[in-house]
Amino acid sequence: MTDLTLPETTIRPVLPAAAPPVWDGATWIGEIWTDALDLDCAAARLEHAEGFERARLLVRTDAGPLGFVDLDITDGAVDVRRLRALAARFPAPAPVPVSSTPAITVVICTRDRVSMLQTALDSVRAVNYPDVEIIIVDNAAATDATRRYVEALADPRVRVIDEPRPGLSRARNTGLLAATGDVVAFTDDDVVVDRHWLAAIARGFARGESVTCVSGLVPAAELRTPAQAYFDARVGWSACLRTRVFEWAAPPSDIPLFPFAVGHYGTGANFAVDRAAVLRLGGFDEALGAGSPTGGGEDLDMFFRLLRAGGALVYDPASVVWHRHRASSEGLAAQSRTYGVGLGAWIAKIACDRATAPQAFSTALLRAPEFVKYLSYSASTAKPAEELVHLLPEGLTTPAWRSVLAGFRAYRAALREGRDPLPLAVPA
Repeated sequence: MTDLTLPETTIRPVLPAAAPPVWDGATWIGEIWTDALDLDCAAARLEHAEGFERARLLVRTDAGPLGFVDLDITDGAVDVRRLRALAARFPAPAPVPVSSTPAITVVICTRDRVSMLQTALDSVRAVNYPDVEIIIVDNAAATDATRRYVEALADPRVRVIDEPRPGLSRARNTGLLAATGDVVAFTDDDVVVDRHWLAAIARGFARGESVTCVSGLVPAAELRTPAQAYFDARVGWSACLRTRVFEWAAPPSDIPLFPFAVGHYGTGANFAVDRAAVLRLGGFDEALGAGSPTGGGEDLDMFFRLLRAGGALVYDPASVVWHRHRASSEGLAAQSRTYGVGLGAWIAKIACDRATAPQAFSTALLRAPEFVKYLSYSASTAKPAEELVHLLPEGLTTPAWRSVLAGFRAYRAALREGRDPLPLAVPA
């Protein structure tokens, strides 16, 4: 029985809403395990569902998530018979036993967001895993509030480290250097991690000695505003519910732009790396990521570099981290800009690197129809759904070429600031 499925057929939300829903398209978010569907009842009551007319539930088993179901809410409850019928359509994933439990260090990088960090850290501390340490990297903070909060917990598993230089990549590198675990799992301060998150990561690394990165599912923890609904549809972080193993030498037939189609690999809110492998690569590129002129792209860059170095990347949807998307239109607009510029900066980096540019350009030319289709699809997902257009700020969609151009300029600006692409490289 899942921790979020209560007796009396009551289901808790993944994240209690910070405020009531602001429009009639808001969706209540929760999860249910298949053993709860065997209960002899007609309805399941949803906690804190006031103001919601629709619910989205992630249906789960011990082997992994089966899929999402969307249901109408009537009098604060959903129809269990309808839920059973929808869940029965999902194929069951094959169980993969965890053969080892490596020491894992969880790194959360944060900056002056104690209220959000509390929710994220509470969920990490509740994870069911035997060998874990937790490092909070306080990045260029204006106050000591984060340090005081972490130290007041008096949890021997949790420690806080200061990184005075702004930038997410710098903060990730600081956490990486301080980690004692062989595996370092990164997440953000605006998430709720699943209790089985680290067990799923360990399972991913147990798939083979060549695995250097494991990523997973990042569903929306909250869809109470149009901004959150738009961002969730645009990024598609919870679209894939099957395990994938990516290797540079074995291009998958269904990803013609591999290895440059980095959207398939995961996202920075939920990934774990082999610490030694990342140190050999010189760490995260300081010219990429939040807090730098590029605003993002450091996670995509690391996925790509680990693959190029010969490591395998495992995407396992059983590794679940629920993400709280920006709720306001202002936050969405800022996030959309940095999202596009960060991706453009990574593309610019690849295109200007003599080691990767030839393959990048040849892939684009040889796979021209697929490349055009990809650009068309990206443009279509950037457009708000018709029912959201009048509720969102203008200018959310930016042509791909403009994002690449802006990213190129931003990456150059970051390098001029003295940000090191290989800050942890050992001198020859």
